Amino acid sequence: MLVGYQTLINWERTDREFVQAVIEVNVVPQREKGFDAIAQRIVQYDEVKSLYLMSGAYDLMVLCEARTLKELASFVHSRLSTIEGVTGTSTHFMLKTYKYGGMVFDSGKSDRRQAVMP
Repeated sequence: MLVGYQTLINWERTDREFVQAVIEVNVVPQREKGFDAIAQRIVQYDEVKSLYLMSGAYDLMVLCEARTLKELASFVHSRLSTIEGVTGTSTHFMLKTYKYGGMVFDSGKSDRRQAVMP
């Protein structure tokens, strides 16, 4: 079932400045609600672009975006880490995108498409 679609943009070729991070989150599941109650709270934040329940060393993976490093750090220490049931976070900043959504970025090949003019 199609739930939406979005444009795939290579932001490194634009003037837009922002910070992206993957945040590993450990939580204590709530009785009779499991991980869902905490996940539903986390998805409400504008900084959260994607949220996944994971197996392995951590419980939730949060993909976040903010205008600056300071804003993203503030989100983690003031809002995300203070949620009841969150026992720890580990933040990993994205430095460069090589492939996303099945598309290879910065492959070294020049863009041979004709420019679209208004």
